[in-house]
Amino acid sequence: MRTRARAFPIFVLAVSVAVLGGALLSQYWGRLAPCELCLKERWPWTAAIAISVVAATTSRRPTSPRIALLLAAVFVIGSALAFYHVGVEHHWFAGPSACTAAAGTPTTLEALKAQLLHQHPVRSLAMAGICLAMFLRLRGTSSRGIGRRIA
Repeated sequence: MRTRARAFPIFVLAVSVAVLGGALLSQYWGRLAPCELCLKERWPWTAAIAISVVAATTSRRPTSPRIALLLAAVFVIGSALAFYHVGVEHHWFAGPSACTAAAGTPTTLEALKAQLLHQHPVRSLAMAGICLAMFLRLRGTSSRGIGRRIA
């Protein structure tokens, strides 16, 4: 259990670097200019990287349940931003006009590419669930450990 708890911030760090790295590769190598909301969606991933680095490098103990809960909150915020972005693109909400996708079926390869690249999978929501599950697991472990020390 302890190795899993110590590996948790490293796992979150690896996933966050991969997601943010993919966005940056798309921007700079793929020459896909991000819109205003795309840039805002990167902040939770950046925060997760910072929290994970601190948790992985400063603690000699297994990951605290509070770190897992904090990371879950970060990813819930990321999910909310992604949902808002999708809503703006589908005209459910008002938002920046640069983030509004054109209605209808794409007629060119470039239009199809643009439409596919603006789809937002639920990565943040999946990460929030993983972090919440780890919080519950760590919280249960730490409360059982306290009982053993007292008894």
